[in-house]
Amino acid sequence: MSALLGFDWQRPNLAGWMLSGVALALLGLVSLAARRRARARLAEPRQLRRLFPLFSVNRARLRLFLASSGALLVGLALVGPVRGYTWREVQRKGLDLVICLDTSRSMLVPDMGGGQTRLERAKQEVSLLLDRLGGDRVALVGFSGDARDVAPLTRDHKALRWFLAGLSPRDNRVGGTDLGAALQHALELFDGRSGNHEAVVLLTDGEDLEQKGLEVARRASEQGIRIYVVGMGTEDGGKIPDGGRSFVRDEKGQEVVSRLDSKTLEAIAEETRGAYVAGTTPLALEKLFARYISRMEGRTYDQGREKIPHDRYQWPLVLALLCMLAEAALTESRPRRRREERG
Repeated sequence: MSALLGFDWQRPNLAGWMLSGVALALLGLVSLAARRRARARLAEPRQLRRLFPLFSVNRARLRLFLASSGALLVGLALVGPVRGYTWREVQRKGLDLVICLDTSRSMLVPDMGGGQTRLERAKQEVSLLLDRLGGDRVALVGFSGDARDVAPLTRDHKALRWFLAGLSPRDNRVGGTDLGAALQHALELFDGRSGNHEAVVLLTDGEDLEQKGLEVARRASEQGIRIYVVGMGTEDGGKIPDGGRSFVRDEKGQEVVSRLDSKTLEAIAEETRGAYVAGTTPLALEKLFARYISRMEGRTYDQGREKIPHDRYQWPLVLALLCMLAEAALTESRPRRRREERG
């Protein structure tokens, strides 16, 4: 809000509406000039007073002034003149979410439709989730055979998007997929006070090579922390690119086919009374958020005072109404004199 004439302005982006009063004034002046020329074509100037004995140019100009002033004042009311403030005690609530994103090489399988890889779809889902979050704190964990911090718990969702965009299997220190390590790392990011406002969001194809995911899920359940899972991939699966034109092969030289392990992921979600949804479902993570996560109890944070401006839009609005009423009541004809009326 910028200060002008002793006022601050609540909605300066609406200042363009004030130009309606200027536009109306210009159109009115053009109309008065056109009417003057039209009268001049009817008769000579000295005869006009006899043809239009009651017409008043000054009254016509005053009506135009009142109409354009009314429009200008309505625009001023929309801009929201502010004078004075009130301090109000405020409390905000938010959740703590840790997003665990699988960056193992199997997430490069392009089986999500339209040639999109599992990792690309997972990033898209997380980005859409960030659009839905308000004051919630979010942390980002990348994992493969081990887990690593990408971003700590923060309300800076813009920074999270930047970190999210750069995630890839090139950051992996250990190959494979260890769901247990990822979930354990997520639990360590919480303060342990209550699981009512804490949750883990897991996006993975579910190939838990270390078989420790369910064990850590039990510990999360004991702390009251729920795990919400999005399974990336399909049951038919696909071959894992090796970074070139060929695919990853096993010890026997056979091309490895990576398939979604939905049973493992469902078991992890059920253990914590969370929920599971397949990543092939449109807007999968958004649906999890709408149905479950958004209904969780948030923690109160940032207690303090908020400055509430006093919007004085009523002042110009009342003046605008008076101008419009005066313009409607005023005619362009002078009142007849009493002697003329008697004659």
